[in-house]
Amino acid sequence: MKTLQELGLQIPQILLPKNIDLKTWSVIACDQYTQDKDYWKKAQENACDKPSTLNLILPEVYLNDSDKPERIQKIRNTMHDYLQNGVFDSEKNCFVYLERKTTYGRTRKGLVAQIDLDTYEWKPFSTANIRATEATIVDRIPPRMEIRKGAPLELPHIMLLVNDKNHILVEETGKTVKTKAPLYQGDLMNNGGSITGWAVETEDEITNFTNALNQIALENTAADGSTFLFAVGDGNHSLATAKAVWEEHKKELLQNGASQEEIAQNPVRFALIEIVNIYDEGLTFEPIHRVIFNINNDELISFLCKKLNGTLQELSSKDKLEAAVKNSTNYFGFAYKKDGSQKYTLLKTQLSDLAVACLQPEIDEFLKSAPAQNNCTGEIDYIHGSDEVLKLGEKENSCGILLPPIVKDSFFETINGRGPLPRKSFSMGEADEKRFYLECRKLF
Repeated sequence: MKTLQELGLQIPQILLPKNIDLKTWSVIACDQYTQDKDYWKKAQENACDKPSTLNLILPEVYLNDSDKPERIQKIRNTMHDYLQNGVFDSEKNCFVYLERKTTYGRTRKGLVAQIDLDTYEWKPFSTANIRATEATIVDRIPPRMEIRKGAPLELPHIMLLVNDKNHILVEETGKTVKTKAPLYQGDLMNNGGSITGWAVETEDEITNFTNALNQIALENTAADGSTFLFAVGDGNHSLATAKAVWEEHKKELLQNGASQEEIAQNPVRFALIEIVNIYDEGLTFEPIHRVIFNINNDELISFLCKKLNGTLQELSSKDKLEAAVKNSTNYFGFAYKKDGSQKYTLLKTQLSDLAVACLQPEIDEFLKSAPAQNNCTGEIDYIHGSDEVLKLGEKENSCGILLPPIVKDSFFETINGRGPLPRKSFSMGEADEKRFYLECRKLF
């Protein structure tokens, strides 16, 4: 029987605000609504100038703004202020079991824990305990390191998938702790639904948790002895950033003569995450759609049709386009303006592999050649939720691309066999179902 530490987990010291009002405190993950500043302005209005996690994060919609250094400094100052001026209750040594009810009528269950970053690796074909499911873009790590390095607090939006067909970890833990009063309970802002969390802290609760994790680890151990225990579902670049910050900090500790015990227990070595069972009935796998700006839309669609050996069909409405794509595993939808008219084009293919794994390399090839051929400045963004991508597809000089649903059967086996999928391949749930910041932990 392995200990929690041997399995790469630790019980975190959870910080929650006093007299918590979730509708003002909790806000959606920073990597959502990256093209929608109105969403974040509404979040600011909802926070009502009260203590809020919105003041502790940098929404990525502002990541390229000129005032980014000032925003980061303000975040640091606010973290110190919240810690020093009684915003938080006393630390609680526990996991947190949570149930998130979304406005889509689904309930997702999760466990908040902290993972040892030395047991995680994002590089392809890793045999680490925790592995990336999508390709990591190295250039995206340094800007995020600016935010995490030296930050007094950490807030989790990283979600790890566990391969638990028998529902013995998250779900069984929930059955045990739901007899107690919750740590927090309430509605979330901006169509976020509601959430309730319970402490997992007694000796029996921790023992049962550890036993279940050992069983899952055994079932997911390969012939070479490597264990694939967790796959990164959401927050891939955030977790890669946390590891990069830790590797840098660990070098500094070693140079300054830190002991092995100090290194083993250093808070920066860990990252706060939520564990979700891939077989949770409340968890849906949604495709992450694409929007491409400033290219010749007809040439893009023709190029992809030829490369994917498909056929094209014009549809009369966005509803018909969305339905056709959602009811397939290998169709793509394009929404764009042409000569002032709105167009909806369906690309039918016979692909048998995961659709996005075939589409993204061809988009990359087109974007490399398009600027030279047409004096274009093709840019791509990754959008959660079909409504937003169709809305963006109604703007001039943009092309919204709808992708078909993601099938989660054999997901772990696929990652284990072929390595990470292309970047931004899937999303766990719709945009409004993404993780909201809530729990905190001291970092630096």
